[in-house]
Amino acid sequence: MSEPLIFHIDVNSAFLSWEANARLEQGETIDLRLIPSAIGGDQTKRHGVILAKSVPAKAFGIVTGEPIVSALKKCPDLYLAPPNFSLYSKKSSQFIQLLENYSPDIQQVSIDEAFIDMTKTIHLFGDPIFVATQIQNEISSKLGFTVNIGISTNKLLAKMASDFEKPNKIHTLYPSEIQTKMWPLPVRELFFVGRSSEKKLHMLGIKTIGDLAKSDVTFLQTHLKKQGEVIHNYANGIDTSHLFSKETSMKSYGNSTTLPDDVTSLDMALPILLSLCEVVCSRLRKDKQKATCITVHFTDNLFRSHSRQMTMETATNVTDEVFFYVKQLFLQLWNQTIPIRLLGVQTGKITDDSNYQYSLFETDKHEKLSKLDTALDQIRNKFGNQSITRACFLEEERNP
Repeated sequence: MSEPLIFHIDVNSAFLSWEANARLEQGETIDLRLIPSAIGGDQTKRHGVILAKSVPAKAFGIVTGEPIVSALKKCPDLYLAPPNFSLYSKKSSQFIQLLENYSPDIQQVSIDEAFIDMTKTIHLFGDPIFVATQIQNEISSKLGFTVNIGISTNKLLAKMASDFEKPNKIHTLYPSEIQTKMWPLPVRELFFVGRSSEKKLHMLGIKTIGDLAKSDVTFLQTHLKKQGEVIHNYANGIDTSHLFSKETSMKSYGNSTTLPDDVTSLDMALPILLSLCEVVCSRLRKDKQKATCITVHFTDNLFRSHSRQMTMETATNVTDEVFFYVKQLFLQLWNQTIPIRLLGVQTGKITDDSNYQYSLFETDKHEKLSKLDTALDQIRNKFGNQSITRACFLEEERNP
């Protein structure tokens, strides 16, 4: 059996690249990627955060996630384009469809990145570097944007490789290259090591990934509990997670988000869960599908996973109905004392849209909510996801 071969493909400054490409296709002469520019919130109200920035904007010290008001202080002439999530969804679909020409085994992990298992198909195309270059060139010529590609034998190392240097680069990080390519890097560069973990590791005298890899795992567990074991494995290139294909993943519809700050209250958690339900249900409606099974899961700040599942009486793709059950599950699952780092909603037992049956007593309510969702979908598809939003999101610091 041949050794696994995994590609991690990451779109460079995805939102900005896709916006720039769309504008050029419409006849504009200025490429946003070549000037100080960014995708962000409403400049007139000076709120929101930077979602993506150009290389010239990066030269001013602008970083993804910082408030717009801060970015404008660094670069008063920064050109800000509003988010256009319907465009991003379209470009993302084109991106994944192109990758399917190379392997059926694809795991899309976000709107702008995916893993491809090339183990069974690499012999059809040639040397891995040659194939990666071919993918890059095809994406550039057909879709108009650039990608980074990392190549290795597992997902962790492939992702680490794709982050080495940007943009439009190809890197390998095979197990034999870990000591020379990965170990000299600052420990913060390791996947799953955040600011808090970095501070703890520095206090323990661990400054590089190599220092972490050579540390005693029991010592790490004493100070970082379960996370100590996880990041020790990662530092040594050990990753046992499996890649699943798009075909398999479409037997269920789900969405999750890793949070920049730990969630510590219901007031923080519920809007995020509602937002996840909106995304999942919009995908169900787009594919004319409904779900009868719902799972809520979260990862706490010690990297422990928690989940709870239930089967509804009837299938649905209505956001408010799904959120009703998601909220019930979450209240049963979370004791409100454990800080949460990742939240997710998954739906299963998918059935065709036409098979829906509902209680006679819920007919009116269901029809009203269904019509509301349809209207929201039509508005967002035409004018973008930010064209209309729920009132409960208006006071949220994070864009839903």
